[in-house]
Amino acid sequence: VQLVESGGGLVQTGGSRRLSCGVSGFPFGSFGDHAIAYFRQIPGKEREREGVAVINNKNGATYYVDSVKGRFTISSDIAENTVYLQMNNLKPDDTAVYYCTARWGIVTSFDYGMDFWGKGAQVVVSE
Repeated sequence: VQLVESGGGLVQTGGSRRLSCGVSGFPFGSFGDHAIAYFRQIPGKEREREGVAVINNKNGATYYVDSVKGRFTISSDIAENTVYLQMNNLKPDDTAVYYCTARWGIVTSFDYGMDFWGKGAQVVVSE
């Protein structure tokens, strides 16, 4: 299984950025319950990875951490085997390394352990 993030970079406060996660070796889009999620690791908090957004394969249900609701949108393009995280109205507190993750089984909260992780993409939001 490979999860490859792209789209990270530097953006000003209030700006937008779209992360992409290329999924391979994982049956995303086929039958069965599984989920793709974005987590992030904030600088100075290397022991904590915060769940940001998740999309479930079976019913398309999405979940977001409260701090990004209304600003971030997770979506999938099954034909392209890609999951996107559209980030709008970015704030300095959104500065982090963003990880694409996958799990066998549905996800209804960020307490679930993820089975696969990408290497991450850094997003820096300048003031």
